[in-house]
Amino acid sequence: MSEVKKTVLTFVSAFVLLLAWSSAYIVDETQQVIITQFGKPVGDPIVTPGLRFKLPFIQEAHYFDKRFLEWDGDPNEMTTKEKRYIWVDTYARWRISDPLLYFQRLQDERRAQSRLDGILDGETRKAIANHSLVEIVRSTNRQPVVMGPADEQTTFLEIAIGREKITRDIIEAARPRTVELGIELLDLRFKRINYREDVERSIYERMITERKRIADRFRSEGQGEALKILGDKDRDLKKIQSEAYRTAQEIIGKADAEATAIYASAYNQSQAARDFYSFLKTMETLESTLSEKDMLILSTSNDFYKYLQKAGGR
Repeated sequence: MSEVKKTVLTFVSAFVLLLAWSSAYIVDETQQVIITQFGKPVGDPIVTPGLRFKLPFIQEAHYFDKRFLEWDGDPNEMTTKEKRYIWVDTYARWRISDPLLYFQRLQDERRAQSRLDGILDGETRKAIANHSLVEIVRSTNRQPVVMGPADEQTTFLEIAIGREKITRDIIEAARPRTVELGIELLDLRFKRINYREDVERSIYERMITERKRIADRFRSEGQGEALKILGDKDRDLKKIQSEAYRTAQEIIGKADAEATAIYASAYNQSQAARDFYSFLKTMETLESTLSEKDMLILSTSNDFYKYLQKAGGR
């Protein structure tokens, strides 16, 4: 084969490969394709996956995502119905429902995100301005549990719409405008709702003051309970001591009565026992009434003198 034929065959093979590469394209399961010819769409959107072919060099394939896409809005300062300034941060989920219309109106995702910014931010601002803060924050009328005394419980305002219904209204209001762009708005939520910085600071200060007031009340009630417990303790202690003293006196009285009975029994047995008992009682009396420094003057008829005289005579 001559060199000329080899060169021609090489160019023809390269041209065929380039032609095949330019005409063939693959549609992934997550993609949908619009074919344009000289910049204008031709045919229906291709939404099924597989290997496809188009006119080389003349037609061009434009790929769009079939999956759910995310829109993340910027936090914006908005005014509620009662003229409270709050920061609202929202996010949404959307998908391309009409690729051809989407391509004609937007062409790419960057422009779609920009259009969604204007539509969703505007509808959110309208909804916030038409509702009070309590409706924006809460979704149900369930009464939260408040830690504190029974008379400190707060009755929360009932809501007629709620956060869930407000987000649904925003979606319904924005949906006609997104449909015109070939977009289906799937969901929208409030990511975060917060007060403006100066309002937030005053609310925190009020919350701190309220918590301190409740804490002081708890301390006061605790001190009252402590004093009551101490008073009950002193009362019970005195009662126990009084009962113990009464029981001790009863025991002493019984012991004295038994001792007296024993002494009386011994006294009545004989004259010697009576004299011995009289002597013992006299000595006990003498021991309890006199000390070493005392001087005792007795008459001769006194019993003390008689005993002392007998002891001296012995």
